[in-house]
Amino acid sequence: MKDIGAYLIGIAVVVLVASLSIYTVNQTQSTLVFQLGEVVAVRTTPGLYFKLPLVQNIRSFDTRIQTLDNKDPERFITSEKKPLLVDYFVKYRIADVKQFYVSVGGDERRAQVRLTQTVNDDLRSEFAKRTVHEAVSGEREKIMGSMRARADSEARQIGVQVLDVRIRRVELTPEVSESVYRRMEAERKRVANELRSTGAGDAEKIRANAERQREVILAEAFRDAQHIKGAGDAKASSIYNAAYSHNPEFYAFYRSLESYQMGLKNKGDVLMLDPSSDFFRYFKNPSATTSKK
Repeated sequence: MKDIGAYLIGIAVVVLVASLSIYTVNQTQSTLVFQLGEVVAVRTTPGLYFKLPLVQNIRSFDTRIQTLDNKDPERFITSEKKPLLVDYFVKYRIADVKQFYVSVGGDERRAQVRLTQTVNDDLRSEFAKRTVHEAVSGEREKIMGSMRARADSEARQIGVQVLDVRIRRVELTPEVSESVYRRMEAERKRVANELRSTGAGDAEKIRANAERQREVILAEAFRDAQHIKGAGDAKASSIYNAAYSHNPEFYAFYRSLESYQMGLKNKGDVLMLDPSSDFFRYFKNPSATTSKK
């Protein structure tokens, strides 16, 4: 029984020593091995490792991509001395775990504070070079590209790699927004007035051109009408002449009837003529022939 007890105790000691000697490194981690407070090894490859129990200890750090997201927009001044509210976030990861531990003691909050200070200082410098228009819309991509490079260069000093710096929103402060909106409104009114003036001028040109075309069309129509009327009168005269030459007596009689009709059209009409006038020739003798003069 004593041998079995000693055997079990020996197994327990072996298991305990093994548990204190064996550790694993995951794919998302990097591990530092300490001996008497000093870093003696850095494990970045996933796998199973051994350490000296009670002499060495380990500390693991997450090397996945992290997000630094400022809760409140930061206030920056442009080259025009106008304030802007900027909301941004930073994507970073621990690249050198030993440098990270040496620089900030492995404290992620300290690392984020230093990273925030770095990004804020760089953003303040970038916005101070630009106007409101350039900062809001014109050169945002350029600002973010420059920021990423500068922030990464400075973050390397604490063992951090900056993967991206993104500006989510750039807004004017309330006092600046009101003046900008007033200026925009005045500019839009000026453009609208210019468009109305241009439209009125174009309308006058169109009306004048239409009036000119109308006069030309009417003149051409009158000319064509007179031409057609002249041709019709000539044709009518030709027909009259042909009819007169065919039967002069009948033509003279017909013309006399038309004269009677026009001359005595109304009951009150009065004609003062010589009774021997040719006008009454067919009243006196309907079969008379036309006198020759």
